Amino acid sequence: MKNYASLATLTLLVLGLAAPQLANAAGTAVVKNLSGAVSAQRVDGSIRALSKNSELEVGEVITTAKGSYASVKFTDGGELTLQPDTSVKIDQYGFDEAKPKDDSLVFSLVKGGLRSITGLVGKRGNRDAYKLNTETATIGIRGTDYRAAMCKNNCGKTANGLYLSVISGIINAKTDAGNLDFGAGAFGFVSSKSATPIILPAKPADVPGVGKDEKGKGDTSGSGCYTS
Repeated sequence: MKNYASLATLTLLVLGLAAPQLANAAGTAVVKNLSGAVSAQRVDGSIRALSKNSELEVGEVITTAKGSYASVKFTDGGELTLQPDTSVKIDQYGFDEAKPKDDSLVFSLVKGGLRSITGLVGKRGNRDAYKLNTETATIGIRGTDYRAAMCKNNCGKTANGLYLSVISGIINAKTDAGNLDFGAGAFGFVSSKSATPIILPAKPADVPGVGKDEKGKGDTSGSGCYTS
C-alpha cells in the first residue's frame, strides 16, 4: 500500500510541475477572426482546420488559402493579421506578466504577407524579445504597427523580395549586409540576405497588403486587419 501511495504522490507531483508548461503551450494565441479556409500544421505534420477561437501552439504553421484571411491574438495583447495565401510559423513564445525579462515572440513569414500590432512582448524588459524572420531579413521592433509581404513572382512587375510598411513606431530590418531603421510612414525593401535594406521613395503599388490594400469580402476588419 505504501508503494501505491508513493507512486500516486509522485504522479501528482509530476503533473503539478508539468501543468504550467502545458497551460503556456495551449495559451499562446487564439484565432480572433477569420474568413475562408485557414489551417494549422502541427509539429508532427498533421493538419487541422481552424475556426474562430481556435487555440494555437508554438511550432505550428498557420496558413490562409487564396481569398482567405485570419486575425490572431496573442496572450500579451499582440495581433497578427494574415492576408490571403500566407503561411506563418510560430517559432517561439513566452509571456509571463511577472517576468518581463523572459518575454519572447519569434515567428517566421514563410510566404505571403501580414500586419503585426505589437503586444507587451518587445515593449517591456527585453525589447529585443520580438523577432520576425523572413528569408531575406530579420525584423525587430520598438513598439510597432507594421506590415510585411514577400513577393515571389506574385506582385506584377514589382521585383521579388521583402516589402515593409510602418504604420506607427519603428522597425529594424537586419541582413548579412547591415541593418536599417524604418519609422512611421516609411516603406522599405530587402531583396536578399546579402543586400542592405533600403527605404523606398514611394508606396510599392503592386504589393498586396503593403502597397495595395486587400479589402472587400475577405477583410476581417478591426485594429489588426488590413484597413487604411
